[in-house]
Amino acid sequence: MMKKAYWLVMIAHAMRRWDFPLLVCVLLLFAAGQVVLMSASPERVGTLWGHQALALAALLTAALVPFRWWLRLALPLYLLGVLLLLAVLLFGETTKGATRWLDLGVVRIQPSELMKLAAPMMLAWYFALRRHSLAWWDHVVALMLLAIPAILILKEPDLGTTILVVAAGGFVLFFAGFSWRFIVPLVLALAVGIGALLVQGDRWCAPGVEWPMLHEYQKQRVCTLLDPHRDPLGKGFHTIQATIAIGSGGAWGKGWREGTQSQLSFVPERHTDFIFAVLAEEFGFFGVALLLSVYTALLLRGAWLAIRSPSWPGMLLGGAVVGTTFVYVFVNVAMVSGMLPVVGVPLPFISYGGTALVTLATGLGLLLSAAVQSAPRGGFSGQRRGI
Repeated sequence: MMKKAYWLVMIAHAMRRWDFPLLVCVLLLFAAGQVVLMSASPERVGTLWGHQALALAALLTAALVPFRWWLRLALPLYLLGVLLLLAVLLFGETTKGATRWLDLGVVRIQPSELMKLAAPMMLAWYFALRRHSLAWWDHVVALMLLAIPAILILKEPDLGTTILVVAAGGFVLFFAGFSWRFIVPLVLALAVGIGALLVQGDRWCAPGVEWPMLHEYQKQRVCTLLDPHRDPLGKGFHTIQATIAIGSGGAWGKGWREGTQSQLSFVPERHTDFIFAVLAEEFGFFGVALLLSVYTALLLRGAWLAIRSPSWPGMLLGGAVVGTTFVYVFVNVAMVSGMLPVVGVPLPFISYGGTALVTLATGLGLLLSAAVQSAPRGGFSGQRRGI
């Protein structure tokens, strides 16, 4: 009897950490991913079940780990991630011109995925450590901590993952009180750069013109965004076919497994990065609206949980998880719709794939852990604050 009561208490304790509204949103997205993948690539459905089960296990397990333990792991995980990224540049496997994978013999890993969690965890840990004497130069140190993995990932090259890592760390910086005096000039510089690109696009995209800090294929992706019909059967093919699929879906879509662009294989990578085009073609505007409503519910619930965190580092990390998930959704939808360059960012919990799915789910698990567990005594507890 005592043993049964013990397990009931343990189950009740676990359920208190598993936020059911958030879990319902995740499960709905899992179901949507299964439905769309059955149309886009039926032979991969079984594997996706395994990926989703692993991701759900990672989410629930991460939520059960006390948040103070996660903070203690922040520095080791960050250092391990940086060392693995250096190892990738030195010994990594090169595929299609990019060196992103590290073969450890037993398993093949992509260390840049680890930094999507390790970087914001490291910054949250650092700001918590410095909270009683936080100064402007702490944000400079945090920027340097973020720049190290970002530069290493960009050299692989992997622009999509670089954007996500920078976004994750950037949200921690923002919520930690990063001054608007630095944010506004960055936004203005970005706006001026985009405006100049729109005006000078034809000249800058001409053959032989090199763009500093960008590889040739990255330059071509930006130029393709400006004019996909510059190379309609080559570099512009992805964007053109995806936009045709989205536009042909209309209000209600063509019906499940009835999309011509996807079923006739005109939409490339339709089971991963471009799965949104398949969904839009077959389920139309209202299907897309329903999907975005689930994402909105997930993000709002996540934001509420982050605000509810009893510790400042928990709020910082939770806010970064929510913000990064939003960036995933925004970049993928805008990329497939032809509003952003193709950068290889999957649609969260929908696209086929294992690594990104587990990373996203683990991030939500960290969010749940931070929402119910205060930080350790003497080290990271205290009131949330910025500067």
